[in-house]
Amino acid sequence: MRKILIFMFVFMLAFIFSCSNSSEVGLKVFISVDMEGIAGVISGSECSSRGPDYNYFREIMTEETNAAIEGALNSGATEILVRDGHGAKTNIFPDLLHPKAKLLRGVTSRPENMMLGIDETFDAVIFIGYHAKAGTEDGVLAHTSSGNVIDLSVNGVSLPEGGYNALIAGLHDVPVVFVAGDNWICDQLRDLLGEVGICETKIGMGRAELGLHPGIVRDKIRRGVSDALSDLSRFKPYKLSSPYTMTLKVRKERDLYPGAEKISEGEFVYTSPDFLEVMDAFNKMK
Repeated sequence: MRKILIFMFVFMLAFIFSCSNSSEVGLKVFISVDMEGIAGVISGSECSSRGPDYNYFREIMTEETNAAIEGALNSGATEILVRDGHGAKTNIFPDLLHPKAKLLRGVTSRPENMMLGIDETFDAVIFIGYHAKAGTEDGVLAHTSSGNVIDLSVNGVSLPEGGYNALIAGLHDVPVVFVAGDNWICDQLRDLLGEVGICETKIGMGRAELGLHPGIVRDKIRRGVSDALSDLSRFKPYKLSSPYTMTLKVRKERDLYPGAEKISEGEFVYTSPDFLEVMDAFNKMK
């Protein structure tokens, strides 16, 4: 009888343990979405609220985001946060977004900007609709945050938006595992991050592009995200050593951020041990 009671006790403990494990949060994924890099976009009016085709491309943007969400769910994601990162951050259609994802939209003054909501609880970051940095000759709508920026570098490394957003994720030890955008941003992020899944939505030719059908792009995103999340050990968080020295070159000068130094016409330097403070300086002077 005693042996039976011991067996029942052990069985109950095992059952309780398995139930508690099954309720734990599984893979948690952060998706940052821009617009210039989605399938088909070639002009500024197509991703501007004043453009006649803006709503058409908003729908494609939402569908590419859904493809990333579906890929994440296929790999066991149980929590997904989508950050609308373009312009006023009100582009993704909320009612068309996959219901298993949460949507963070709207402008913020916080330095995280396109990465608002990221923290150490996430397992992976995905970039959708990203574009090449300012000065990329053949990049589709290439720029770095604003048309006023000529170049942004940190510790001597010239960065696209995907580069400094990857650094923000790296502050929380979260790797960027997948990026979708034109071939130039895919190359730039591969050079910075090393191992990263990619989907080239189009080949940029300056004011022209050679693009894939949006349906094919969605299939590639879905499969690529699923593949990337199937083995996260391949990816490393992107980090640079503190202190962080930003060199910012702009066409038109803004007010000087406290602690920043002007070193030549339209060129500024700012150093801080806090990367988010550097991003705040960038956002104020860009």
